[in-house]
Formats: sequence, C-alpha cells, structure tokens
Amino acid sequence: MSGEDITHAGWAPVRWKLWSLPGRVRFLVLGVILVAFGVLVLAARTAPTDRQWVTAGWLVAAALPHLHASHLIERRRRDRSGTPYVDLCSVWIFAGVIALPLVLEVALVAAIYGHRWLLVNRFDAVRPPHRTVFTAATLALAATAAAAVLRATGAHEHLAQLGAGVRPGWADLAAVVTAAAVQWAVNTALVGTVIAWTVTVEHRRRLLGSASDNLLEVSQLALGVFVALALLWWPPAALLMIIPTFALHQCVQLDQLKLAARTDHRTGLLNAKAWGEQAEHALERARATRQRVGVLMIDLDWFKRINDTHGHPVGDDVLAAVATVLTRAVRRGDTVGRYGGEEFAVLLPDVDEAEVRAIAERIRLRIRALRVSTPTGEPVTLSATIGAALHPVVPAADLDGVIRAADDALYAGKKAGRDRVALAAL
Repeated sequence: MSGEDITHAGWAPVRWKLWSLPGRVRFLVLGVILVAFGVLVLAARTAPTDRQWVTAGWLVAAALPHLHASHLIERRRRDRSGTPYVDLCSVWIFAGVIALPLVLEVALVAAIYGHRWLLVNRFDAVRPPHRTVFTAATLALAATAAAAVLRATGAHEHLAQLGAGVRPGWADLAAVVTAAAVQWAVNTALVGTVIAWTVTVEHRRRLLGSASDNLLEVSQLALGVFVALALLWWPPAALLMIIPTFALHQCVQLDQLKLAARTDHRTGLLNAKAWGEQAEHALERARATRQRVGVLMIDLDWFKRINDTHGHPVGDDVLAAVATVLTRAVRRGDTVGRYGGEEFAVLLPDVDEAEVRAIAERIRLRIRALRVSTPTGEPVTLSATIGAALHPVVPAADLDGVIRAADDALYAGKKAGRDRVALAAL
C-alpha cells in the first residue's frame, strides 16, 4: 500500500478518531457541530446587505494576512503545548460579532478554522480533523450567543449606525462587555466539559484555563472591539490591526519559549539550570540580609528498579506524582526543581534547622504514602532519601558548595539504609 493509499484510508469514515471518543463526549461533539450547522442554515435565511458584504470583506482582508503570517508560530505553539491552549482568532471573531450579521459571522469562523486546519493542524496526527471542526463549532455558538446579547439590548443596531454619526452610549458599552463575557463563558463551558469528560483534572478550576490564558483571551476580545469600531467607522483602519495582533502573537510565543527553556517537561518543575539561577539569587539575598538558606536534595530510592520492572511510562508517572507532592509539601516561596534523573532539589529561604528538618520529613512521609498504579492496576510503592544543608552553617562559599554538602548528606543517608532525612553537619 502506498503512502497515498494510507492517507486516503485514514479519511475513511470508519477510521475517524471521532468514533474512539467516550460515548457522551462523542455525543457532545457531534451535537455541538450539528447545532452550529443549524444556526448557519437559519441565519442564511436573511441575506446580508451590500454594505455588510463589504464590511465582511474588510474584516477578512485584515484577518487572513495575520493568520497566514502567524501560522508557523501557531505550529510551534501547538508542538510545544501538550494541552489545549488559547489561539489568537478571537480578535477577528469578536469583531465580526459586533460588525457583521450572524450568517457572515458564522461563515467567518468557518473560514478562519478552515484556514487554520490547512496550515496548522493538518500536519498533526494527534489533532484529528474533528477537533478543529468542534473548536470552530464552539466558537460559532459562542459568537451566536454574544450576538444575541447585542441584538437584545439594541447595541448591534446602534453600533451599525456608527458611520452615520450615531454615537453609542454607556449602555452600548455595557452590552459589548456582556457580549464578550458571554462569548468567553459559552466557549469555555463547552471546551471545559469535553476536557472534564475526556481526562482527569486535579482541580476543577483548571477547566477555566490559567490566569495567563484568560488574560490573553480578554485582551483579544478588547482588541476585537477596536477592530469592529474601525470596520463600522473607517474600514481601511482595520488593516492596521494586523500589526499589533501579529506582535501579540510574537510575544505569546516568546513567553512560551522562555517558559519551556526553564521547565522540565516531564514534571512541570523548574529544570536544573533555572532552579540553580533562582538559588544563586536567593543565596545573594541571604548574604545581604544575613538570613539562612536551606537546600534539600531528594533522591527516589530504587527508581531504576521501577523503570526496569514496570517500564519507563510508569517511571514518568512516578516523577510527575512526586513533583506534585513536592510542590504541595513546601512552603509558599520555596523553589522546587528537578535536578536530574530521579533527583529533585528544593530551595528553602529564611529557615532554621528545625524548619529544614520538619519540611524534609514532611516530604519524605508524603512520598512514602504516595501510590502510583501501573496499567495493570498494580501499586508502585515509593520512598526517598533526603539530604539537607543549611547556609551559612555549612562552610561553603557558593551554591555549588551547599549543594555538594546536601548531596554528601544524601549519600550518607543512602548508605545508612535509605528512606530517611540526613543533615549535613548542622
């Protein structure tokens, strides 16, 4: 079978990954898509005016160059993000909510995500076509709900007359803000439901997205308002928004690259380099303020045996679970990192010997109580040996010396029988 035959076989309906989804997820995905298609059919019963077609043309002329120029950035963001992330399409979608009739708005969403699939998601085997279609459908329904708010309040009619000299009031601004909130809420609810039904999330609030994700979405909605105002007042000015939206795209990518450079991808903790940089700064501050700084070096006992017995995927699950335990066991302001392999490091600013012992012992006990299950349901028991050092009690001139002292204590603990806390000459 040729590569082309394989590709065509993958398009056969019986092979679609949609059918492998859990039943209620499949029902929701198909339901959302069908409802969005129904909205388009109903909206198409009212033909747009010539002016509305022209407005839509200006919006497409602004949106597509930005989306086309940034598609390589989107590929990199997609590849570096193992989870759903906020794209930068809402600027143009919310502008359409304000400036276009519903039929053209839904068509705009379809065009944007069709373009996105062709240039971004078509090359990603783990993001099958139904995910792009579902994303487009959720945003079409979210835009429909937002447009309903503007029409119910009369704001849509007032804003449409902006070019004729009508000046919207505070009530119209409130309606626009409400519409933006409704668009965010509907989209978040639909996507969050699918995520909640598909994967296990540790905290329900994560279904709402991170603070930075939501700030990015709010920023896009705000920019969308200005794009719409330009379209309704002086359409060529909307083209100028290509520049700030592309710049926003670049900044988002830069932030993601910076985060990736500092983060260990298996655990989400700081990597060894980033942890070391923060520890160096903390040590400098401690010298200036004459505070004590503790360092814990934590090594999982018999970790190689876990990998050899259960496989590396289970080992990765263990590392991720231990990372969660560490971040919960330390104090606010402490810094946790993966130092390498099965070894973790914790920086403890402004501590004394009793606090170092207490934190280290709390970590040890929580790791001992942790249970990670293999794919067959077999529990994996864990323990850890922890070496601790306290600066300036430990006579070390730099961070490397403090780490070395903690490591020496760690190995002493290993020789003494493992699963214990050992302190360096305190």
